[in-house]
Amino acid sequence: MPAYNESGNLKAMVGELDSLTNSGLFVIENIGQTINLNDYEWEYVFVNDGSKDNTLQVLRSLRQDNARVNIVNLSRNFGKENALLAGMDYASGDAVIIMDADLQHPVTAIPEMIYWWTQGYDDVYGRRSDRGRESWLRKRLSLMFYSMLQSSTRIEILQNVGDFRLLDRRAIDAIRSLRETQRYTKGLYCWVGYNKKEFLFKQGDRLEGKSSFNFRGLLNLAIEGITCFTTAPLRLSAIMGFIASFIALIYIIIVLIKTIFWGEPVQGYPTLICTILFFSGIQLIALGITGEYIGRIFNETKRRPPYIVESFNETKL
Repeated sequence: MPAYNESGNLKAMVGELDSLTNSGLFVIENIGQTINLNDYEWEYVFVNDGSKDNTLQVLRSLRQDNARVNIVNLSRNFGKENALLAGMDYASGDAVIIMDADLQHPVTAIPEMIYWWTQGYDDVYGRRSDRGRESWLRKRLSLMFYSMLQSSTRIEILQNVGDFRLLDRRAIDAIRSLRETQRYTKGLYCWVGYNKKEFLFKQGDRLEGKSSFNFRGLLNLAIEGITCFTTAPLRLSAIMGFIASFIALIYIIIVLIKTIFWGEPVQGYPTLICTILFFSGIQLIALGITGEYIGRIFNETKRRPPYIVESFNETKL
């Protein structure tokens, strides 16, 4: 569970997890199955992603009373994607459940995830049947992004699916082996493959605080997803350049014909300005797209680690 400024949610989160994992027999109503949660050993791995509130202090207090709580404290804020990788690196179980620390992911869905895992599935992912209190615009933009990304890559991108899922140890080890610094974990889940199983859940609302993902953050995440898993924007810029050149060629031919055969004077200043602005815009778009990819190449060639851990369970590293 990555945690950034989640001090108001952590106590309730641990309380709900303890209530579930200590409940013994649990009836999974929607599939009519029963599992015994006491058959499993549990650990809660919280990744403090450079929080600016007292998230770390709250986690330390919770660990004093609960040995299941483990704290991966990053040296600064590295972002959710890298915090997820840190959690995977320090999780020791045969399976790992990834979820948010703000109680939007219901802990009551965990038994169903475990059941499907015991049936041989390596990636049991949750699809949101209800996105909770989320603006109409944000919902539409999210769906548009998934559709656009799916249409531009050969990898199946699961729509309306987030990080809430259970991964078998071999799937976790596969994702851990991908040490790229420009990460889009939702795509990596699909890229590594393995046997997948879907279940539906209703996304809850945050108990305390506000989400750190604003539209700017979501836009950056969308750009990461597109540039990490497809080169379609580069191809699109080339196509745009070809179309612009073709239109310009046709226009030149028309002007020449009108001038030669009808003696029509060539319009000078307006035509020149419009042509320059049009081609300048095309060139800047192509340069911007190319620059996004070059920037990622530049960052990857530095070979910097995706994150730095300051301490694990109060032991400084």
